[in-house]
Amino acid sequence: MERVPILKIGDILLVSIQIDMSDQTAVTLQEDLAERIVATGCHGVIIDITALDIVDSFVGRMLSTIASISRVLDAETVVVGMRPAVAITLVELGLSLNGIRTALNVERGMELIAATRDDGPGYDDPEDVESGTAATSP
Repeated sequence: MERVPILKIGDILLVSIQIDMSDQTAVTLQEDLAERIVATGCHGVIIDITALDIVDSFVGRMLSTIASISRVLDAETVVVGMRPAVAITLVELGLSLNGIRTALNVERGMELIAATRDDGPGYDDPEDVESGTAATSP
């Protein structure tokens, strides 16, 4: 069985889908990615679908499921490299990809995740984490 590689770049995991996604490959990817998010503490997941010529309803659901799993584990998902034909197909299939942001390429995806993390409240002091009070930065 083929596995999709997951690379760590800073606090982002990069998933580059270069193979046709079978049901088993998708399930394995979901499990592998969830384990890597927890193990690394990454806050962002970029899924590069540049190599995919077509996206059917199965792949669309798989992307949505991965985004949901990542969100529960405190990581934002950005899909990059979507071709115009793929975008048209997703719209025609009625797949909105809830919870998934998109960017044209990996660089923009990384910028999007960085901007999102900078806008949110942060925990500046370890004592704040324990007490559950967030100290927002100016």
